[in-house]
Amino acid sequence: MSGPGFLLSSWPWRSAGYLLTGAVTGGAALVLIAATAAAGAVLTVVLVGIPLLVLAALAGIPVAWVERHRMRLIDADPAVDPHRAPLAHGLWAWLTTRMREQATWRELGHALLFAVLLWPVDALVVAVALLCPLSMVTTPLLMATVGGGQEAKVLKQWTVTTWPVAFGIAVLGVVLLMLGAYALGVVAGARAGLTRLLIAPREAELGTSVVELTRSRLRLVDAFEAERRRIERDLHDGAQQRLVGLTMTLGLARLDAPLGPVADQLARAQEEADEVLAELRELIRGIHPKVLSDHGLPAAVADAADRSAIPVDVDLALSGRLPQAVEAAAYFVVREALTNAARHSGASRAEVSGGHRDGRLFLQVRDNGRGGADARAGTGLTGLADRVSALDGRISLSSPPGGPTLLRVEIPCVRTDRSA
Repeated sequence: MSGPGFLLSSWPWRSAGYLLTGAVTGGAALVLIAATAAAGAVLTVVLVGIPLLVLAALAGIPVAWVERHRMRLIDADPAVDPHRAPLAHGLWAWLTTRMREQATWRELGHALLFAVLLWPVDALVVAVALLCPLSMVTTPLLMATVGGGQEAKVLKQWTVTTWPVAFGIAVLGVVLLMLGAYALGVVAGARAGLTRLLIAPREAELGTSVVELTRSRLRLVDAFEAERRRIERDLHDGAQQRLVGLTMTLGLARLDAPLGPVADQLARAQEEADEVLAELRELIRGIHPKVLSDHGLPAAVADAADRSAIPVDVDLALSGRLPQAVEAAAYFVVREALTNAARHSGASRAEVSGGHRDGRLFLQVRDNGRGGADARAGTGLTGLADRVSALDGRISLSSPPGGPTLLRVEIPCVRTDRSA
């Protein structure tokens, strides 16, 4: 409003629209709330009025919904909906959730204040700051048309009989209209601020929403890990065992077959079955290695180090077991880091170290490669970083040109009593 272009911008008209729609909405809210509450009070004796009283208590919710949308006229950052989603489906779950929320009762208080006091203020400000100056501006037009060039009524209070006075009142109306534009902006801003104060979520409610979001995110991670373990078990106990049986059958058939083309075909079939079995075992390790489920993170990292294309030193000071989701995330981060070190960095050696202290798992993967690694360049760490972030952890990568590359992982967790 302090800028020179305020009067020529859309803000005065948006402020007027906000206050004008507030007057209309408040009047409608007054009629609906009063009618619902009165009908509910009268019909309570026959129990029919109880649902109407419940509707009256919930009247603040639709009023607040309309207010949040109206605030977009003058506020680029309108208030967010403070209500939580019900834990179950159905009308009863929705009703019990809303009745227990503080936001519902704050919105009811706002609706009552809006219906009784605020909308008359909106209507009065629009009338004084906009309609009265506009009426004064049109004085010459009214004198020329309705008054037949002889006289005109100013605000239905004073009679103007000369043209100089009529044009003087019109000029005064323009000045008052300019001042009224600022008044509309001030009142609309104050009204929006009061509305935000009454219907916006409190910090405690936001904290509850954040906690629930974190819990739901952890539940999704746990469900994802459980599904990976199920697939790993199905492949290990099903397809892999059948391939092992097929390989043994082909080997026995090869021994029984006489030398010649048939024996050669059986030998090639057995070799292909062995290759498919090896690929399946590698796929199972990629989904969820059995050593991780059976023996924990240190054993799984040691196994990944043994299978690495470069020598890897492992120094993990871990005792006991960690939550399954934490172990899985940490293992796959280490494995991805070792794969990148072997394929892209030109490293000749790598080191994995870490431990658990102060309620957090700390891991470091270091290699002596050429450096210059970038997690955003498609190294596979981006998805793993999201996975660690879902556990409220973090990943940091230091890889200056010339090396060395150092990957740090930190995940909050507590030890569990699962046996190795």
